Amino acid sequence: MISKSEMIEIIRAENPTLRIGNDESGYAELSVEEYEAQINEWADARLAKEQAKTDAEALLQNKISAYQKLGLTEAEIEALMPTPKPKISNSASA
Repeated sequence: MISKSEMIEIIRAENPTLRIGNDESGYAELSVEEYEAQINEWADARLAKEQAKTDAEALLQNKISAYQKLGLTEAEIEALMPTPKPKISNSASA
């Protein structure tokens, strides 16, 4: 897993400057302190998302392993824990 400092460097590369505001009132760049706080917040959020994904995958593998130890076949495990399939669009062509 990537470290927080590595994640911060990635985010800094993606966002060398940050601005707040809108088209009507104009934009202003964040101060150095605000910039650092925002980058840290985004890094924490990305790392938390990565950790949640890793945890979910580990839980899935533990469940599969438990079912295999019980002697279930791959088809039986799939019936108990179906693999998510992409949604198929039913839009009609006109």
